Amino acid sequence: MLSSFYDPLLDSNPGTGLPYPESYWAQGISPWSAPALSGEQQTEVAIIGGGYTGLSCAWHLASQHGIQPTVLEANQIGWGCSGRNGGFVLNGTGRLSFSQIESKWGEQTAQAVYAEYRQAIDTVSALIEVGSIPCEPVYGGYLKIAHNRQSVDQLKQQATLMRDKFGDPLRFISAHELGQNFLHSPQAHGALHYPYSFGLHPLKLAQGYANMARQAGASIHPQSPVIQVRPEGSKIRLLTPSGSLLANKLVIASNGYTPNQFHSAVDKRHFPVLSSIIVTSPLSAAQLEASGLKSGLMAMDTRTLKYYYRLMPDNRLLFGGRGAIRGKDANHPVYKKRLLKALIQTLPALDGIQAEYFWSGWVSVSLDDYPRICQADDEGRVFYAMGYCGSGVSFASQAGKRLAQRVAGDLNLPALPFMQSPLPTFPMAQFRRLGLWAFYHWGRLKDAL
Repeated sequence: MLSSFYDPLLDSNPGTGLPYPESYWAQGISPWSAPALSGEQQTEVAIIGGGYTGLSCAWHLASQHGIQPTVLEANQIGWGCSGRNGGFVLNGTGRLSFSQIESKWGEQTAQAVYAEYRQAIDTVSALIEVGSIPCEPVYGGYLKIAHNRQSVDQLKQQATLMRDKFGDPLRFISAHELGQNFLHSPQAHGALHYPYSFGLHPLKLAQGYANMARQAGASIHPQSPVIQVRPEGSKIRLLTPSGSLLANKLVIASNGYTPNQFHSAVDKRHFPVLSSIIVTSPLSAAQLEASGLKSGLMAMDTRTLKYYYRLMPDNRLLFGGRGAIRGKDANHPVYKKRLLKALIQTLPALDGIQAEYFWSGWVSVSLDDYPRICQADDEGRVFYAMGYCGSGVSFASQAGKRLAQRVAGDLNLPALPFMQSPLPTFPMAQFRRLGLWAFYHWGRLKDAL
């Protein structure tokens, strides 16, 4: 039974044909039109999930490998996190820093991971260009902001590492320069500026990917939740409320929206966590001047429980952070109020501003803070990608490309850690939310101190 807000740990599926949430992104956007799966169908590759990962995989299979897959989406194209995120195209995924990656796997692997992350941004840019996707890209870079003085040295060390080891063109920006050129905030003591990152309209990007995949030959069926997956000889049968699909291979690309008990390849291997976003009323000229906000600003702070924000093309401010622990609490107004309070603490000049939009979405957290692009069985029939930890706009698009290569049997893949092992299983998985509750309390205390 589906609760009022889909909860992957409690509900068996995300629903059937549900509308988009009342988000800033969904205003004026019509659902992507295609029929639900009906009757008995067959396909070479079935893809579960109509978000960035699944749609990128579908397009790459059809256009690059001559395989015409079938995509099954429970609700609308981009209904999950692909249509709910902040629209940040960033250099990375998961929660491991490059220094942690280097410490864990060595300098050579860290170099390869960096190259993959940069290629992920290029993949998004290339798909936007090839598909002429009107997703409103905004260029101006991304700021990682030290929210207190103690974080400044850490950012300077990161800048040195990124420049010396990876040749990254980022630069450190002092508190004075931040105030002069970006924003006025008592919680901005310095920042790293990544010039190649950019912002976009995430839901329009997802629908653009769907258009590209369909034009390349993929079949796409929204309103088609997979309610059962079962082996059938050497093939796999997927059942939906109105049809069934017999496939040679299966790609699970539902990420944070994957039900708790769905398939042995992914069960108990990720933790869905809510992220929430508000979007304010348009800022007046006086508010823009008083806050110092400049067009195209994208930022995230260095807190344990991070806040992220960006100035939209219509001068609204998007501001996001961690939300409720349980799905049934996702839309509670207390979380909207918390984000608005945090926004004003970050930018006091905006005191009195109102939040006109508020929504939440699930992100997929892995046990070891690192995603996977995985072949889940020895026979090469089941594949998945998940565990992006809330940083997935660029990497999900790249993961779809890499999944397509794996499904097609392309062996020309980089030797990267997230392609060489499955996601680890969460021990005592039934206590994941209790652990999250404790982590949030510890994180709030640490950030306050």
